[in-house]
Amino acid sequence: MPKDILKEIIDRRKADIGRLGFCFGCRIPEKRQRAVHPFIAERGAILEVKRASPSKGDIAPSLDAGETARKYAEAGARAISCLTETNYFKGTLVDLMDVCAAVDSFAGSTGKEPPAVLRKDFLLFPEEIDVAYRAGADAVLLIARILSAEELLSMAERCASLGISALVEVRTEDDVEKMSFVMNRVGNGNFICGVNSRDLRDFSVDTLIPAAMLGKIRRAVPGARVAFESGILSPQAAAFAARMDFSAILMGEAAAKNPDNVRSFTDAFGSARAGIGGANWVPLAEEALSGNRKRPFVKVCGITRESDAVLASSLGADFLGFVMWSGSKRNVSGDDVRRIKDALVSSGARVPRLVGVVVDVGGGECADAVSLVESGVLDFLQVHTLASARAFVSDPRLCSLPHYCAVNVASADDVRDALSLFALGEPRVLIDASSRDGIGGTGVRVDGSLVRDFSSSHKLWLAGGISPSNVRSVVAEFSPELVDVSSSLESAPGIKDEGKMREFFSNLG
Repeated sequence: MPKDILKEIIDRRKADIGRLGFCFGCRIPEKRQRAVHPFIAERGAILEVKRASPSKGDIAPSLDAGETARKYAEAGARAISCLTETNYFKGTLVDLMDVCAAVDSFAGSTGKEPPAVLRKDFLLFPEEIDVAYRAGADAVLLIARILSAEELLSMAERCASLGISALVEVRTEDDVEKMSFVMNRVGNGNFICGVNSRDLRDFSVDTLIPAAMLGKIRRAVPGARVAFESGILSPQAAAFAARMDFSAILMGEAAAKNPDNVRSFTDAFGSARAGIGGANWVPLAEEALSGNRKRPFVKVCGITRESDAVLASSLGADFLGFVMWSGSKRNVSGDDVRRIKDALVSSGARVPRLVGVVVDVGGGECADAVSLVESGVLDFLQVHTLASARAFVSDPRLCSLPHYCAVNVASADDVRDALSLFALGEPRVLIDASSRDGIGGTGVRVDGSLVRDFSSSHKLWLAGGISPSNVRSVVAEFSPELVDVSSSLESAPGIKDEGKMREFFSNLG
């Protein structure tokens, strides 16, 4: 059975409270010594004072909490999160008090409003909120997963009575129900919702989890402020969260490792705005991670004809791909894409998500595809090859469009290169086979060991050699979230075969 890190943390915490009390042996003032500051009243970044974690081990073991907090304040942090859990994160309540003193000193010397201070811990009892308040915290983290609805309500009421805020962390539909139960009774003026991309049971990360929860939260609590927690390792990732319309980001590892460089993150989040680059991902994330899907998403790529698009849609394709690159036998123009979409709409068929596949980022075909996305004809761009992906994500304008990257893999180094894109804010990466015959649509399969290496840490989007005869075994062996299929459904390049299409979807189940 997999190790449950969260349970370990909670068990040790309860034992420590029984032995040391709610102050964990630290001397806490009997009365609060500082004013309460609003927590994320405006959109911004929450930067974290963090020495270690169960997943990463030591991150910044020699970190000075007060000095780090001042650097964060100077970098434009809207709030500062201070981990006070000792056993796994090496934080203490003394760190919290040092952070409070540092931001007050910053405010005194600059005349600026200080960042609010969040106590981040695995709080279990209302008495711990009293301790946080006396130590100077302006807000506390309440993790819905580890509290019953009644416990969460009791702790939220304690926050409200003290005039401090709570970051209520949710990750499942049950958590959202608890949050709704609480906020309907206490109100949401002092509360902000957070969604952790990291699963606290095993500390795995999926940066689409916050996106998948965003709509559910706002349907349950209209107007809720929502923070994107964990997994932001680059300015591009911070901008992606902003484009999905999150009110805040909470950054731990990336901030603590390099506090002198956090300005680039706060600037990226502050300057990016909600738009299609994030909005198109939110419903897709909710659909992908709902737990209700019985099969992977299917992308039928290399569409060139109206009839093939209509048939693929009627059979259940979730995405249709249009190759917009002259190096492909399946190349289509922008006018072709518009014509095919018009045929889909006029047929009355369900219109799947439409994807423009591009390779030459600086070329005219890519510019046409970009125009189609901006005008709403296409829903996503697929940026194929590692070099093209890196060029695309480094361009602020292009990167702001809804897209994902595709990388050809033939070695462990290729897998590492593909995985490196996640740190640049890419929520999903498609892996395809590498072949001398082309960069896609070759019918060549990715080596199974490389697929397993990739999917051991991230959701799998897989292309290359998937066919009607093997799709069932591919799904059984690798559990992909998406399969991308092209040449195996053709009678000739760009010409789909109706029999093969029907066989594929029948075998997929």
